[in-house]
Amino acid sequence: MRTILFVLAFLLAPPAYAQEAPALPPEGASGVTPKQAVTAKDWMVVAANPLATEAGAEILRAGGNAVDAMVGIQLVLGLVEPQSSGLGGGAFLVYWDAKEKKLTTFDGRETAPSEATSTLFQDAQGQPLKFNDAVIGGRSVGTPATPRLLETVQRRYGALPWARTFQTAIRLADEGFPVSPRLATLIAAEGDLLKRYPEAARYFYDGAGAPLPAGALLRNPAYAETLRTLARDGADAFYSGPIAKDIVAAVRTAPGNPGLLSLDDLRTYRVKERDPVCTPYRAREICGMGPPSSGALALGQILGLVERFDLATLGAASPQAWQIIADASRLAFADRERYMADSDFVPMPVKGLVAPDYLAARSAQLTPGTKLADAQPGNPKWTHARLWADGVSPEFAGTSHITVVDRDRNVLSMTTTIETGFGSRLMVRGFMLNNELTDFSFTTQKDGVPVANRLEPGKRPRSSMAPTIVLKDGSPELALGSPGGSQIIGYVAKSLIAYLDWGMDIQSAIALPNLLNRFGTMEIEKSTGAEALAPAFRAMGYEVKIGDMTSGLHGVVIAPDQLTGGADPRREGVAIGN
Repeated sequence: MRTILFVLAFLLAPPAYAQEAPALPPEGASGVTPKQAVTAKDWMVVAANPLATEAGAEILRAGGNAVDAMVGIQLVLGLVEPQSSGLGGGAFLVYWDAKEKKLTTFDGRETAPSEATSTLFQDAQGQPLKFNDAVIGGRSVGTPATPRLLETVQRRYGALPWARTFQTAIRLADEGFPVSPRLATLIAAEGDLLKRYPEAARYFYDGAGAPLPAGALLRNPAYAETLRTLARDGADAFYSGPIAKDIVAAVRTAPGNPGLLSLDDLRTYRVKERDPVCTPYRAREICGMGPPSSGALALGQILGLVERFDLATLGAASPQAWQIIADASRLAFADRERYMADSDFVPMPVKGLVAPDYLAARSAQLTPGTKLADAQPGNPKWTHARLWADGVSPEFAGTSHITVVDRDRNVLSMTTTIETGFGSRLMVRGFMLNNELTDFSFTTQKDGVPVANRLEPGKRPRSSMAPTIVLKDGSPELALGSPGGSQIIGYVAKSLIAYLDWGMDIQSAIALPNLLNRFGTMEIEKSTGAEALAPAFRAMGYEVKIGDMTSGLHGVVIAPDQLTGGADPRREGVAIGN
């Protein structure tokens, strides 16, 4: 109870706004103290909620390692931040094994049901459905992957018994936890969407139908029972038996918008270990998750396109520096829309997209101070020929990120999601089900040319999640990642450039105002010093959009004798180290 009271006091404190960044005009609300970098010698945990971060820290104190801590963190996040991730979703994990000195990635992405067709998100006239018509209910639910991912990596790398990693989450679910301001705000913003389905309505609203306020003590006995079952019987208990039957029933009988998930889809789901995608930048290797994620490829492209420019001299306050980054991002997103998808289903020019000669030719289109007139997909080298069309793939920000470094210097960077806030809005046995299928393109072809990211049975939808580990001289220097839908790529690129080019510490790099460009519009975080750059961008010919850009960046810098953790001031996350 003492821990809960401490966290309640933390969560109800005034929000921490973005830290003033070097060489940028002052930003944020006056009188509000920004988050500070946390330093430690032995280990570091950064996650999106203080209770989740503390759960990981407690496991490390008990002799667990980075993977054990990650499992405990994810289980608590699914309880205290259910709108963002949980057992009903999926994740991408990038892991550095210190003993083997090896980097690997684990694909825990959801899959399309075996009964699904490419026109699942089209109406009777073949037109794309409106987003809420596609998302809310069972139609959008892909095969949940998180339980299998947690068990797969914990069996391989974990130091503690599997059941030990469940203890904190079970206790909090039984005893209750304080609803955080962020969760309360998002429940209130849902209107009637969460009320469409009885289990979510009962859980997130009081007896009078009012959304739960910040600070309310919320218990989740159904989730506690689910966790006890998984702790005792392993992930198989999720993918077969009563839990699996309840998931399938909820999806296939969702009133107004049933889905296609089957018991066989759950039974046959597998996590895939894949090679990382690594690209060079400033004498480092920037490594992350390859297809079906577009994160590492698009991030590598952006950095490869800007590397020939002296961003360090231009500085963080230079409109030219941001214009170069913005146009590089536009080129990367053009390639992303054309080529990037699940490479198990469609051929992809993975090596060609980040080949030095290809990036050099694409970079030649960039001119400092002059807006790129038109960002079109390029023609990377293929190992075989194939032509793809651009698709329509909405991607939203119901996501979270975990970064852990343990005392042995194992490093873990995992981005975890249920897609939009509260996913499909279907709740089963105390956890939310994803709406990941809406990450597929709603269109299937253009002028007879197929879309790479079209829906197919068993396929994994494209993602922008970009869990990243930066290697220097063959060893980890930095682990980083963020939620944010397709804005994730720009958030991570911004922070890496701030750290590597502009010499900021990790906390300042994370807190730096968000400013990015995906499809031609310059997006600027409101109420920050970056707004001062808007006139220069308009003069260059950009359309400018100023608004909320709620990243959730979490990073750790790894030095031989010190770890430095940073947590995004835009959300409720904290770093804890020892």
